[in-house]
Amino acid sequence: MSERKATISRNTLETQITVTVNLDGSGQSQFETGVPFLDHMMDQIARHGMIDLVVQAKGDLHIDDHHTVEDIGITLGQAFAEAVGDKKGIFRYGHAYVPLDEALSRVVIDFSGRPGLEYHVPYTRASVGGFDVDLFSEFFHGFVNHARVTLHIDNLRGTNTHHQAETVFKAFGRALRMALSVDERMAGITPSTKGCL
Repeated sequence: MSERKATISRNTLETQITVTVNLDGSGQSQFETGVPFLDHMMDQIARHGMIDLVVQAKGDLHIDDHHTVEDIGITLGQAFAEAVGDKKGIFRYGHAYVPLDEALSRVVIDFSGRPGLEYHVPYTRASVGGFDVDLFSEFFHGFVNHARVTLHIDNLRGTNTHHQAETVFKAFGRALRMALSVDERMAGITPSTKGCL
């Protein structure tokens, strides 16, 4: 299988973003986004997904974090779509349950070629460390629409908002790792009865 890497840049009047991914990495990451709590969450994707991830972003943070967070999700999705290529030989589906103390989240993903998001996370507070947790929905919408995946995210329980968010992102990373792993029995085969994804 060829190298599964990609670098994507997105430049608008609101944000300038560059994302580099290596789907067969070792969980290394580097972030310069100006949004520390998002950086902390993306670090979970890298470490638990065993994905090397570099994100550099400059955005209109003097307004709020919205455009930066959404556009990082978009650019990350574009990078994943390019890196995964034709999807031949991958498991395609991935799922994970991840606990953190009282919190528990489940994430299920399908590299289906069809964007779809079911996002059910009843945060107990509106913000963590100054970060508006509503923006995580925008992040995942951006990712799903541009990676062209079906993604179900459910926080099953939790009272600490930080824990709720962290279990979501850890489970997302683990689900990605499963879905993107290479299935030796499917070498060179598209994991679909349609013959394409």
